[in-house]
Amino acid sequence: MSSMKNTKLSKNEGITRKEFRVPNIKGAMKKTAGFSQQLFTTLVIFVVISWTYSYFADKKVVPTVPLSQIAALVNEGNVTSIAVDGDQISLIKKDKTEVQSKKEASASLIETLRSYGVSTNTLATTTITINKDSGLSVWVSFIPIVLPIIFLALMIWWLARGIKGANVQALSFGQSRAKIIYPDDAKEKITFKDVAGAKEAKEELLEIVEFLRAPKKFTDIGAEIPKGVLLMGAPGTGKTMLARAVAGEAGVPFFHLSGSEFEEMFVGVGASRVRDLFDMAKKSAPAIIFIDEIDAVGRTRSPSVGGQGEGREQTLNQILVEMDGFEQNMNLIVMAATNRPDVLDQALLRPGRFDRRVMLELPDRNDREAILAVHVKKKPLAEDVNLTVIAERTPGFSGADLYSLMNEAAILAAREERKSVAQFDLIRSIEKVMLGPERKSHILSANEKKITAYHEAGHALVASCLPAADPVHKISIIARGHAGGYTLKLPLDERRLMSRATFLDDIAMSLGGYVAEKEIFGDITTGPSNDLQVATAMARAMVTKYGMSTLGTMALVPEGDSRSIFYGKEYSEAYGEKIDDEVKRIMDDAWARARKIVLDRRDVLNVIAEELMRVESIEREAFEKILVAHGITPKRKEELI
Repeated sequence: MSSMKNTKLSKNEGITRKEFRVPNIKGAMKKTAGFSQQLFTTLVIFVVISWTYSYFADKKVVPTVPLSQIAALVNEGNVTSIAVDGDQISLIKKDKTEVQSKKEASASLIETLRSYGVSTNTLATTTITINKDSGLSVWVSFIPIVLPIIFLALMIWWLARGIKGANVQALSFGQSRAKIIYPDDAKEKITFKDVAGAKEAKEELLEIVEFLRAPKKFTDIGAEIPKGVLLMGAPGTGKTMLARAVAGEAGVPFFHLSGSEFEEMFVGVGASRVRDLFDMAKKSAPAIIFIDEIDAVGRTRSPSVGGQGEGREQTLNQILVEMDGFEQNMNLIVMAATNRPDVLDQALLRPGRFDRRVMLELPDRNDREAILAVHVKKKPLAEDVNLTVIAERTPGFSGADLYSLMNEAAILAAREERKSVAQFDLIRSIEKVMLGPERKSHILSANEKKITAYHEAGHALVASCLPAADPVHKISIIARGHAGGYTLKLPLDERRLMSRATFLDDIAMSLGGYVAEKEIFGDITTGPSNDLQVATAMARAMVTKYGMSTLGTMALVPEGDSRSIFYGKEYSEAYGEKIDDEVKRIMDDAWARARKIVLDRRDVLNVIAEELMRVESIEREAFEKILVAHGITPKRKEELI
């Protein structure tokens, strides 16, 4: 049985884009390296064709004799057959040998032989075949001359083309790989109406759109639009789509590439590509340059050992220089996206460069509903679909997660031969996106099934009895992904802040499965391993980040600080011991609270576990009926802390 995880979820786990001078660098290297092989292959083909031609051309040589000898052979009766093809005479003798001769084209064969003394009776006993002249004999005679010439010309053209292609690709090695979406590309163009949610980010970017549309309004009053806009947010929050929407709203070309596309094994290539990218964009101004995942080249510069990182730093320096070199009337905006703003070099973030920073957060419930509405436009929905319910059951989902959810729902409907997506498909897709697909082949033994049922029942019971814990929406012992079972709890309200009481109750809830296993079976399995990791991480964050412990108001691990990787911890060994002691105290208190609930409500625990073993999954409504039957009041919105 695999380990269990619990934050919001407790589980046990075991436009057509137009290329603009986009070189194929690998192809160039392959063509250059393989030129000698291409030449060798051509020579081999030439030798084979020449040998074949000479073989068939020289295979049979027919001797030519004068007409008088032909007449003598006919008179002697030493002729089997005569074939006439125009002025060409072919004679087959009785010994199967062949000779040939020529006559006048205007005279017939019989007249010619009669003039040489051959009698009519002799000719009558000889087989004579007259072949019609096709008129091609003259042209056929030129084939041995013309064919080699044509072949040599084709060979020279092929080799020259290969050399030219390799040279062009090699010369374009340092050119930008940027992909361009033009404003007239209706298929790839998107606007703000295609990007649901992110209201504050859109408002922040509207002035960029207005500047690109009418820059004179700003310059007349002496205002300067920011040269750089940095989009920051978690993965999947729509940074790239929002940047494209700005270009679509403004109606300007959109130059898009990733930070990693600047990097190659050769130092200086990235800087060359940066120069080429900005030159391209300046010629198309007003325009937007968008660098996705800029942290790939924009990380904080540090002393390198043995030249490591020199190419990346040259690329970063070139970006800084290009952004400083913008003319005031250039109408060129550089946008970048990252989910790691803490690692960016400070030179990128100073005024005059990326001084406008737009934060994109995970969507709230209303935004999630709007995003779902965008993703269902091309999907036929059943009448029972309620996007509001789906939005309520997906807290913490990003826009990319919601897209995946809708896509998985459509796949499930198609696999079951249905023409529309139902609410049931969407509900199942939530669990599939969060946990993975059902592992139908994972069959638990009777004992493992019982342990899993009590484990999940322990999570659910403790969560239901603690005032600050979120209500339980579903309990299941069906294996999904790495999870052997899970307890899904969701907040009734959107939450931006986490209180100390919520942390403590969540830790106790995480330990509910551990306590239930130990109290019911007198032993512990590997199932709660992930629960312990999650609970310990929350307790340590309370102590070191949020000041929610007896150590006082002090942040020992600053948010987003990566310096400890290189310079070690920022607190002494003495404080390290205090932190460990405080974390253990919080965990012990949570253990005691969870144990008291399990022991006091043992009857409810048994009922929940038995129902799980019978039906394998319990939804919120059925679970709350069990609680009410045993005197536990389900949580309501107004009761949550």
